[in-house]
This record gives sequence, C-alpha cells and structure tokens, in this order.
Amino acid sequence: MSDTNTTVDALSWTCPAPLRDRPRVVMGHGGGGAMSAELVEQVLLPALTGSDRAPAPLTDSAVVELGGARLAFSTDSFVVRPLFFPGGSIGDLAVNGTVNDLAMSGARPAFLSCGLILEEGVGIDTVTRVAEAIGAAARTADVRVVTGDTKVVEAGHGDGVYINTAGVGLVPAGIDLRPDRVVPGDVILLSGPIGLHGVAILSERENLAFESDVRSDCAPLGGLVEAMLSVTTTDLHVLRDPTRGGLAASLNEIATAAGCGVVVQERAVPVPPSVAGACAMLGLDPMYVANEGKLVAFVAREHADAVLAAMRAHPLGAESAIIGEAVADHPGMVVARTGLGGTRVVDMPLGEQLPRIC
Repeated sequence: MSDTNTTVDALSWTCPAPLRDRPRVVMGHGGGGAMSAELVEQVLLPALTGSDRAPAPLTDSAVVELGGARLAFSTDSFVVRPLFFPGGSIGDLAVNGTVNDLAMSGARPAFLSCGLILEEGVGIDTVTRVAEAIGAAARTADVRVVTGDTKVVEAGHGDGVYINTAGVGLVPAGIDLRPDRVVPGDVILLSGPIGLHGVAILSERENLAFESDVRSDCAPLGGLVEAMLSVTTTDLHVLRDPTRGGLAASLNEIATAAGCGVVVQERAVPVPPSVAGACAMLGLDPMYVANEGKLVAFVAREHADAVLAAMRAHPLGAESAIIGEAVADHPGMVVARTGLGGTRVVDMPLGEQLPRIC
C-alpha cells in the first residue's frame, strides 16, 4: 500500500459534538449516525408529524396501502464527491440507493422520479455522463424513470450536480419486514465484503493509492432480495442495506428498534484485504465504512441455512456469511467477539468518518 501526494495529516476531518451542543448544522448531521438521529427525532419529526400523530417507523422506505395494494415509497438525495469514482458515479448511486431502500421493505421496485440540481458552469458533458449513468442503472435494476425536474443554482452555490430520487414499488402479499419482528435466536446474514464503497470514494477523493484497486460495490439488490424471499417470507424478519454509518449503524438501529442485543463474530465479517489495509493506515474501523451494494438480514434460525444458500447462489451474494445472532442479553446494544476471545461494544457512530460518500 502506498500514499501518493497526500498524507493522513492532510485529511482534515472533524468529529463534531451532538445536536444538543450545536446551534448550527454540521457535516456530522448527515452521516447516518447518532447526530442524524438526533436531528430527525428532535427537530424534523415533531414538526412533520405534530403532537397528535404517532411518528411512522424510521425504516428505509414507508409501506403504505393504496387502492388495495401495498406500496413501498422512498426518497433519497445524493451529494457524493467526486461525481465519478471507481465502480460507479452519482448517477448509479441515485438509482441503486433508492431501489435498494425499496427492496429492504421486500418491494419489487417499479418507478423512480429524478430531480437534478445543477451548478451554473458545470460542463454539459458532465451532465450527459451523469444522465447516461442514471439510464443504464435504471435498465439494470429493471425500473423506469417516469418523472423528474431540473433546477440550476448560481456558481459557488452547489457542487456540480446533486440528485434526488424517489421510488415506488409493490410489496407482495405475506411480506412483513420490520426491525421489531427480530427476536432472540435470529441469525444475522451479511451478503458480502464490507467497506468497498467508502474506501473507493476516499481513494479517489484524496488521491490515495493502495496495493490493489478498490472499486465501489454499488449495485441494485432487488434480485438478491427476491431470491431470499423465495425461501421464506414469514421467517425473514428484517433487511437493511448498511450505507452511511456502515454495518455498525444498521445493527445498532435494528437492535434498538427490536429491543434485542446483537452479538457479531468479528472474524466472520468479510473485510477485503485492501479495505482492511486502508482502514489500518487511516485509523478507520471497517464496521463503520459505507457500502452501496450489501445487505444485512435477520432470519429465524430454522431457515438461516436455506436463505444463506439462496444468497450464495446469486451473483451479488456469492460471498454471503453468517456473522452473528440476536440475543436476549444487553438489549439495544451491539457487541463484537474479537479473534482474541475478548468482547468490544460496537456503538452507533456519532457523526461520519467519511462525509459526502452518497
């Protein structure tokens, strides 16, 4: 592994304090960790739901009923820097991020909207590349972009291209994926190696070179989810794609919502050597690094082996693994059993290690 033109000291990251100690928004509020949760729970939810309505569950997408059909609905915004990176682009993220949020509800993604916010002065060739990436990713995911919008902001008031996508998908009968369905004894499955997306973004942004190329894992997960649901619908309890905040954030969110503890076998979590080396050099924990083409599932023990086999038979789940289980002890807490026989707490991240990664 080598470092070209950039030292670790030059990566000017900050670790901001929580919302209650900050009168203004800081980058950490967008990181998908504890600061994001505080912003949503203390500022946004009270304003949006009002005191007379119970807030909806904070899941990847909302499942609603309309005309007798169960629909999943999700929206996401993408501000990644740089716009193009090894393994993908902001256009790929805009499609796959929303498609995957729908898939985590068990939905079959069908339609997307696409809103582009362009900065004055950005090259038309750049916009063309982004649009072509959106179209190609939509075709791969088997969804249609059916509506959209374009706005332009003055030079210096954007960062080239920002994208918002919203998506709708149909939830088949009998599927009920919610974190509060998790019970002690559930087995935790992970669909493959973690940390590739975050390290790919970091290597491109900071001009870092590693022993082997690191490419983002950005991909649509709908087909993998359908393969899992073909084994069982009732005993697949919850799905989550560990994007911002990484695997650690997803496991903590599920543990808190379920009121269960989570135990992870650290050595069972697949981490590519290139990601492990980059994280060791930069002082990062792979458990907190973002992914864009992985999912974590909590499955009833009696069906775990069959679901794992179905995952491994799919191209996006070939390296799936059992990484742990839900337990009755330490409810709401995630712990990792280390290779040396010790135990460490895997906390919810506070802000974000790597800003602007999606």
